[in-house]
Amino acid sequence: MGSRGSQLALWQANHISSLLRARGHQVDIEIIKTTGDIITGVALAKVGTKGMFTKEIEDALADGRVDLAVHSLKDLPTELPPGFELAAVTRREPPNDVLLSVKYPGIADLPRGARLGTSSLRRQAQLMTLRPDLEIHPLRGNVDTRIRKLEEGSYDAIILAAAGLNRLGRTELVRQVIPTESMCPAAGQGALGIEIRAGDTTMREALQFLDDRDARSTTACERALLRSLGGGCQVPIGAIATVAGGLLTLQAVVARPDGSRILRQTQSGKDPEALGAKVGELLLREGADEILREVYGETKAPQRS
Repeated sequence: MGSRGSQLALWQANHISSLLRARGHQVDIEIIKTTGDIITGVALAKVGTKGMFTKEIEDALADGRVDLAVHSLKDLPTELPPGFELAAVTRREPPNDVLLSVKYPGIADLPRGARLGTSSLRRQAQLMTLRPDLEIHPLRGNVDTRIRKLEEGSYDAIILAAAGLNRLGRTELVRQVIPTESMCPAAGQGALGIEIRAGDTTMREALQFLDDRDARSTTACERALLRSLGGGCQVPIGAIATVAGGLLTLQAVVARPDGSRILRQTQSGKDPEALGAKVGELLLREGADEILREVYGETKAPQRS
């Protein structure tokens, strides 16, 4: 199994490994450094490389060094390169973003001009629509590093994904679970994606028990939306799908990083891919392409290398 070396990535790899071992499989984990792990002094949005957390792991898959890779699904590009397939999408953790703070109980309670840490344009854009008076500052590093910077007073608050904190048991400074209506999550947030070589039927069958039907359909819908907008994981696009009674509901957001313009759409349907594409088309008609062109003009346009 190929995995990044961060604390969270290794938790995820060990979690999947334990489930496979319980079924009699022998599993070894190979730690692989990715572009996103190496480039740590630059905001992710400015790196602009699609697959920055996955490409080197896919190279190891292609070479046969590893047989499967465990990813945070939100890091996995919506178009897998030829030769790979998504064998399983695991049952999803709550997809919400959360606010962490030593002093303040929520976004509304932060003082004017408070320093808030995030390197996500998606989070920044939605925050600025809620609290344009806040000062947004870059925040990189693993979960422990980010929390330590908060505790040392570098920030008044930071925003992280609930899923990673829940998995690592680092929820002690969570002050607010932000409703998805206020902060639409990243496509695929809270789910793990397990990638294999295309056509590897033995591996696909071994992993089938991990594939969660609801997680597969909701994340497929969100990723179809992202694909229709031409966006990667570092653009100001949020998407969250829910399923009830066989009907999917997708809410999506595209926003300027400064929060001066935000587009929202909510639609329902039964086909995940069709619903994602439909919502993407509606957002493009409202002007999402203009917002995304502005973003790509300020950063390096995403491309796979």
